[in-house]
Amino acid sequence: MDKVRVGWLAAGVFVMSNMAQGMANVDEVDPTIGNVAWLLKPTRPTVHLPNSMVRFHPYREDARADQIDYFPLTMCSHRQGGSFSIMPAEGPLTYDRENVTPYHYSVWLEEPAATLEFTPGERCGFFRVTAQAGSPRLLLSTRNAGELKAGERNSFSGVETWRGETKVYLFGEFDVPVAMVLGDGTLAAASERAGNRLLCRYGISYISVEQAEKNLRNELNEWNFDGQVVAARQRWEQALGLIQAKGGTAAQRRVFFTALYRCHERMVDITEDGRYWSGYDNQVHQADRPFYVDNWLWDTYLAMEPLRMILDPVMAQDCIASYIRMYEQTGWMPKFSNVAGPGDTMTGNHTASWMADAWFKGLRNFDMEKGYLGNRKNTLEGTLLPWCHGPRTRLDEIHAEKGFFPALHPGEKETEARVNPFEKRQAVAVTLEYAYDDWNLAQTARVLGRDADAEILLKRAENYRNVYRAEKGFMWPRDENGAWIEPFDPASSGGQGGRDYFTENNGYMFNWHVRHDFAGLFERMGGRAAAEQKLDGLFRAGLGALDDGTPVPAYIFSRQFPDSTGMVGQFSMGNEPGFHIPYLYNYLGAPWKAQKRIRMLLDTWFMDNVFGIPGDEDGGGMSAWVVFSMMGFYPVVPGVPIYAIGCPSFDEVSLALPDGRRFTVEAPGNSPENKYIQRVSLNGEPLNRLWFRHSELMAGGTLTLQMGDSPNRTLGTRPADLPPSSMDLNPATLR
Repeated sequence: MDKVRVGWLAAGVFVMSNMAQGMANVDEVDPTIGNVAWLLKPTRPTVHLPNSMVRFHPYREDARADQIDYFPLTMCSHRQGGSFSIMPAEGPLTYDRENVTPYHYSVWLEEPAATLEFTPGERCGFFRVTAQAGSPRLLLSTRNAGELKAGERNSFSGVETWRGETKVYLFGEFDVPVAMVLGDGTLAAASERAGNRLLCRYGISYISVEQAEKNLRNELNEWNFDGQVVAARQRWEQALGLIQAKGGTAAQRRVFFTALYRCHERMVDITEDGRYWSGYDNQVHQADRPFYVDNWLWDTYLAMEPLRMILDPVMAQDCIASYIRMYEQTGWMPKFSNVAGPGDTMTGNHTASWMADAWFKGLRNFDMEKGYLGNRKNTLEGTLLPWCHGPRTRLDEIHAEKGFFPALHPGEKETEARVNPFEKRQAVAVTLEYAYDDWNLAQTARVLGRDADAEILLKRAENYRNVYRAEKGFMWPRDENGAWIEPFDPASSGGQGGRDYFTENNGYMFNWHVRHDFAGLFERMGGRAAAEQKLDGLFRAGLGALDDGTPVPAYIFSRQFPDSTGMVGQFSMGNEPGFHIPYLYNYLGAPWKAQKRIRMLLDTWFMDNVFGIPGDEDGGGMSAWVVFSMMGFYPVVPGVPIYAIGCPSFDEVSLALPDGRRFTVEAPGNSPENKYIQRVSLNGEPLNRLWFRHSELMAGGTLTLQMGDSPNRTLGTRPADLPPSSMDLNPATLR
């Protein structure tokens, strides 16, 4: 019997759709996947249009909560709390029968016995509340400092100050006459007409109340809730229809298309009628192209931004151009682009790698010269301290002179006032991340004819060598005099979350954080065979040992490393620094091990249920790894325009490219047992390499991966067939 899926349609009735008859990809999406976290923040059942300014989800601890605290009118930033709220009664409210799609939300609220529904516009939202008996009412509230006002013809307006100087403006209206009562930051509206339904539509703006009303008129000028549901669904059909998949299980399809939906939450376009308010200089600007914000680049430059460069290169270039405008407005290139202004979060100068990746993939519609200057300032004039920005500190001077970021010995008191007391120095991670970003910055310096800069930056790219302690076989912290830190255990790595020396992970994970020079890293590890053995050991290692030599219990490891989840040995699937690691077997000449590992990681950690994300998904950061890996390839090194071939989950995946071409990955013989690639061909021509160029993808065509149940131990193993990654590589030669 064909599997039947229950779906929720706009009119508020359930329908049955037969999967054998074909479903739109949006029907495969389950926004509840990952709504309960293993340790970190869970995903949310977010309802929005692709990359739209207004985003909505019920506000509660997670899906286990039996009450909803409030329904926000918008989430200004991913996972950062809501602005304004609406409720059919004072909350929190107990709920049941929740149904979520990307374009429509519905829930039954036990008290006051009413159904509440939501559907999104770009800068607007639409609510419908249906009472079981009597006339419905709605209570609007501010969530931050601000006020609400009653207007004419059943309208209302408001303003909140969200995070510093960010103003969120609101204009809305009800479909029937209502009695409105203002309180302290509240507005209660009760229908004055017979009937059990009340509609509320509204616009949001960062510019003014007048612009919020204009946004509403431009997008939702009719009282047609069901029509807006259909329109929102069509937008998702278009966005998710860019990738088609055949084969796989029903669960795999739900995981895949839900991951693809997550990749469309950020960045968000906050332009409004050719203008935008910028949190980077607190001014309203004219705009001849979209201005995008809300991107946590440490999380997203690895896979989500490369995915966007394939599916929507126009938007990818607009996003980069937005960062360059942020640099113009503040004098610094931001690490994170929050709507309220620059975020100093995490470490590294990953805008340099992001922009290099775009450039060497042929994207040119942004000012690379200006972007280069911003990234150069960050790395050569700014501080490298985690969670910090601004001019250099004494620690940065040591880094510039000696080629490594200095660490403290255990128990040693901090000497630099600007070090974040929780995040600490993360000294080895800082050295490694900036070495990679400086390598990418050097490549763009070459393109721009800045050869002197390129020489300086390439020298800095070698800094990873200064923290690799060959006799120990690990990346290792050093003090400001160059002495190795002792005692030091790569499994524990010091401090809460290893933050004395690493970022959210330990020495086992950061051992492989040299993406710009795998060849040099493997040589220091004793050659490819020794490095392969070491990589095997990463997936097999225990969690460390206590002082008495007994194994570290999982609960102690998790307490110290709450960001390291989805563990396989010392490998963390649930945190971004590990995304590329399973693919390193391709670079070591043992690609069949990558194929086996990737299939295992997908099957083990990415499920179609509320526990289905092993770590902090970060608004598309981890989901993009899933999308790429299930398609069968991955951009291991942003800045080097190639993809390593892994292990496809489907019989066939086809990508619609912007110029009307298609790129298809076929996997004949694919099955749970047949996880190993036997033969490869591109457009009918046999390949001995298990990687391909971005230009080959964008030209369209068919990559065929013949699958079997046993490893092919010769395919992709010759030195000449290995993916390129070395200090002297010129990415321009790979186009």
